[in-house]
Amino acid sequence: MPELPEVQALVDFLGERTTGRVVTDVELGSIAVLKTFDPPPDALVGRPVDAVGRRGKFVDLDVDGTHLVFHLARAGWLRWYDEVPPTRVRPGRTPIALRVRLDDGSGFDLTEAGTKKGLAAYVVTDPSAIKGVAALGPDPLAEDFSLADFAALLEGRRTQVKGLLRDQTVLAGVGNAYSDEVLHAARLSPFALAASLTEEEVARLYEALRTTLTAAVLAAEGKPAAQLKDAKRAGMNVHGRTGQACPVCGDTVREVSFADSSLQYCPTCQTGGKELADRRMSRLLR
Repeated sequence: MPELPEVQALVDFLGERTTGRVVTDVELGSIAVLKTFDPPPDALVGRPVDAVGRRGKFVDLDVDGTHLVFHLARAGWLRWYDEVPPTRVRPGRTPIALRVRLDDGSGFDLTEAGTKKGLAAYVVTDPSAIKGVAALGPDPLAEDFSLADFAALLEGRRTQVKGLLRDQTVLAGVGNAYSDEVLHAARLSPFALAASLTEEEVARLYEALRTTLTAAVLAAEGKPAAQLKDAKRAGMNVHGRTGQACPVCGDTVREVSFADSSLQYCPTCQTGGKELADRRMSRLLR
C-alpha cells in the first residue's frame, strides 16, 4: 500500500505533468471505483488541472474547482502515459479502473490488482465532503505539527502504539510499513501502550516519525510512478525483511503475523532482546 512518501511522490510527479493541461476524457473501467455521482466524471472534461495535492494518503487533482480525489488502497496504483493508448477502456475486461486523458495526448490510469477491491475515486466540489478526508488527523510532516501536538495525541490512550501510528484519524498518511520503520528508529516495541510512554520515549518517537518520513520523501522525490514501489522496498530496515539481519545491530528481524497483515521488528533494538509471541490474540510482550 502506498503511504505518505509514495503518495507525495505521485503528487509531485502528477503535478509536474498535469498542471495547466486540460482534461479531454474520463473513462471508467469499473463503476464500483467511483464513490460519488454528483458531479459526474464528465464535469472534469474541458477543464484545466489547476493543482495536485495530498491529503493523507489521498491524491487530489483540482480541475478548475472540481476535484478528482482518489485513494489507492492496498492494491491500487497509478500508470502514467506520455501517450495514452487510443483504445477505449473496456469495463470488466481489464485491471484499469479509471483513465484520464489530457489535451497533449498524455494521461494516466488508476489500476487495481487482485480480487479484494479497495481503490476509490471521488468527483467532488469540496474534498472535505469525502468522509475519509474529513476524518483525517494531522499530517505528521506539517511544519506546525509540534512535539507538544504529538504528545497530546498519545496522552491517555490505552492503545498499542503500532495501531495508533496507523490510525488515519490520529495521524494522516502512515501505514503498516512506515509504522514498522518509525518504531524501529525509535527503539520501541510495536505493542507498547501509547499512554505508558515516558516523555523521553514520546520525544524519541516524534523525532523518528519526522526523520523517517522526511528521508523517505526525499528518497522517492523525482522518481517516476513505475519505480516508487521498488524504491520503497529498498529503503526499509525491518519491514518486509523477516529473517534478515537488522542493519543497526545485526540481530535477526522477526515477524508477528495477523489474519491479513504482519509486522516486523528487531528484538535487540526494540524489545530488549525478547521475541514477541507470533500468534493472533496472544498477550504480547511490551
